[in-house]
Amino acid sequence: MSEKKNYTIEAVGRALSVMEALAERPDQGVTELSKTLGLTKSIVFRLLYTLEDRGFVFRDPDRASYSLGYRVAVLGERVGREGSLMHAAPTEMDKLRDLTGENVNLVMRDGLRSQVLATRQGTFPIRIFAEAGRYGPLHAGGASLLMLAYASEEVIDRVLSGVLEKFSHHTETDPESLRAIIERIREAGYHVAVNDLDDGAFSIAAPIRDAKGHVIAGISVAGAMARLNEATRAQYLTAVKSSADAISAKLSLTPNQE
Repeated sequence: MSEKKNYTIEAVGRALSVMEALAERPDQGVTELSKTLGLTKSIVFRLLYTLEDRGFVFRDPDRASYSLGYRVAVLGERVGREGSLMHAAPTEMDKLRDLTGENVNLVMRDGLRSQVLATRQGTFPIRIFAEAGRYGPLHAGGASLLMLAYASEEVIDRVLSGVLEKFSHHTETDPESLRAIIERIREAGYHVAVNDLDDGAFSIAAPIRDAKGHVIAGISVAGAMARLNEATRAQYLTAVKSSADAISAKLSLTPNQE
């Protein structure tokens, strides 16, 4: 009988042990953690130094003690937010795809980028414009620019003061023009993007809100401009907004804790 292979990484396991120990009892110093974990002070110090550098632990300089850092809270918040969203969204994404025949994308903002959380391939013979896990810009694209519009002023300022890449001849890169678009998105409650990421493609997006009313994601249909006319635009917009509202309603049934 062959031996079971061990694929664990010892340093990672030790780092997690440090975080677990601080979660159970905050404000521990190197010596105390060393005794608790049965590791040398040198190893514990290096683990804490690395975790502190990444924001996973916080060092109190006055007491020379450590507690869990802000990154743990950020990850925990994202797990709760995305976990609930990914539970609520799939059925509505399927319905939207079946109703329109177009590609459906679920998008969130991650810092100064957009991230595609999930997609549904449309029934038309056309390539997928987005793939799950893909990062993209915030200044172009239906759901991406929608997420920028509902971000804080600090995020908007940082994006618009940075490098605004041009993806097609129709990509808007003038900061003041983008601010005007952002205002229109906020007033309308949706965004229709045409040719700004891919020539010959459109995207219609609406915001998804959590139980507190905060916009946490956007859902969109995307496809070829050849299929977008006045009638389909109105049909798709109604369908996208209904899907966003349906997902938001599901999220409101499991309110986030203060």
